[in-house]
Amino acid sequence: LGRGPAAPRPLQPPLRVSPGCRGAQGRFAYKLLHDLFANYSSALRPVEDTDRALNVTLQVTLSQIIDMDERNQVLTSYLWVRQTWLDAHLTWDKDGYGGIDSIRIPSSYVWRPDIILYNNADEHFGGSMETNVVLRSDGHIMWDSPAITKSSCKVDVSYFPFDGQRCRLTFGSWTYNGNQIDLRNQLDTGDLTDFVENVEWEVLGMPATRNVITYGCCSEPYPDVTYTLLLRRRASFYIFNLLLPCIMVSFLAPLGFYLPADSGEKVSLGVTVLLALTVFQLLVAESMPPSESVPLIGKYYIATMTMITASTALTIFIMNVHHCGPGARPVPPWARRLILHHMARLCCVYEVGESCKSPQRALDGRAGVGDAGGPGESPREGQVGTEAGGCPWDHCLCHHDALLRNVGYIAGCFRRHRANQRRTGEWKKVAKVMDRFFMWVFFLMVFLMSVLVLGNAA
Repeated sequence: LGRGPAAPRPLQPPLRVSPGCRGAQGRFAYKLLHDLFANYSSALRPVEDTDRALNVTLQVTLSQIIDMDERNQVLTSYLWVRQTWLDAHLTWDKDGYGGIDSIRIPSSYVWRPDIILYNNADEHFGGSMETNVVLRSDGHIMWDSPAITKSSCKVDVSYFPFDGQRCRLTFGSWTYNGNQIDLRNQLDTGDLTDFVENVEWEVLGMPATRNVITYGCCSEPYPDVTYTLLLRRRASFYIFNLLLPCIMVSFLAPLGFYLPADSGEKVSLGVTVLLALTVFQLLVAESMPPSESVPLIGKYYIATMTMITASTALTIFIMNVHHCGPGARPVPPWARRLILHHMARLCCVYEVGESCKSPQRALDGRAGVGDAGGPGESPREGQVGTEAGGCPWDHCLCHHDALLRNVGYIAGCFRRHRANQRRTGEWKKVAKVMDRFFMWVFFLMVFLMSVLVLGNAA
């Protein structure tokens, strides 16, 4: 194929020989180069029999993982790609050329297989670097070329930041089918001996498989070699910067129930914690792909925010109970029995205004015997003084009825005031018992959610 009667074409660029190679070896190398490429064409497949497939061996070395863009699902990696094949038109007798067994020439001089990355995601579609090839006397060509590739990778962030990814690198010929190029992998795995460790991802392996696929456009089979890059995320950064702050902030939310109701900071604490978790949620959402699968840490944030919203709503309700005024109804008997007796002992609430060990006395809001008259019927000071001035000092029986009315009025006001205080104190005690009860309930919920997240991650 390349040795027809066509006139020899000039080589571009010409071979540059250093001054130290102007001896016998330099002259033989120069003569060898011109003899090999006198009638050679790099446009045709270098086989003696066009009906036979040319064997091309591929080996990929992973040098570095540059970036993993989870949002756009693109893996940027630095690879060393080695391709070897046999060129039947580039053989020589090394004894006739001063024992030269191999030469290194620009890769543009020889025919090269059009092996590309099928799942390339680079908008510029950059290929391999134009490096030299090593040509041996038996016609074997070895082409090592470094390449920075951007490949599409389906990212599953369901267990972020404790996730692992499987990114595939599929190499194959673009125009030659399996009857023309038989592409095979040199080893069963990619080479990781020169891999530079990545701070975010740990490489667990890089197995290689050969596939023969028949596409819908063509009836011929197309072989390819697929390297599956097994990655596991190093979660330490995300644990200390996203997960632990969220857990610590979450444990602050139940403490809102422990704050005194008169402090005025119960609702403010819940709203502040909710805003902090919203900021963390936005940080996670910015780096995740907009897919239906919610990451594990995102589920934890949503569950915690829901819990804090519920705790803030309960705090508002309990504060309304705490600030019941004197006009509130008495505590119902079932609430007194359930909350003030059983739940108070369970939550270790003993004193709100008065000790829970004090005997409970029945309260009567009505006035006593001397409270028959209302406030408008109380005797006036001028009238009492007039009566006192008109009676002799040794006859005080006339003051008996007036004194009884005044003492009865004062005692009735005092009893009504004590009844209102006791009723308000009972509602405050109900509010405090409910605060303590929900505090322990929400502490348990935060603990269970944290354990559940860590258990799913494991």
